[in-house]
Order: sequence, then structure tokens, then C-alpha cells
Amino acid sequence: MNNQNDAASHYDAGQQGFSTEDIIWAIGIWTVILTLSPVIVFYMLMIA
Repeated sequence: MNNQNDAASHYDAGQQGFSTEDIIWAIGIWTVILTLSPVIVFYMLMIA
């Protein structure tokens, strides 16, 4: 029952555009990407 309720509530939130949870997820993902990108580039340069 829990999974169905979560899916329904998430669907309702999606109908209203962006929900706070979606914004937090987006910020979190972009923060990780932007933080790791220079590290990965630097690591590649050190190998090459």
C-alpha cells in the first residue's frame, strides 16, 4: 500500500510543476556533478 500512496502523491506533485523535493534533487545532483567534474579532469590529466 505504501508504494501506491507514494506514487500517487508524487504524481500529484508533478501535476503542479516543480515540487520542493524535485528542486532539492536537482540541486543535489548538479552539486555532485560540478564538484566531481574538475576532480575527474585533473585525474585524467595526471594519468596522461
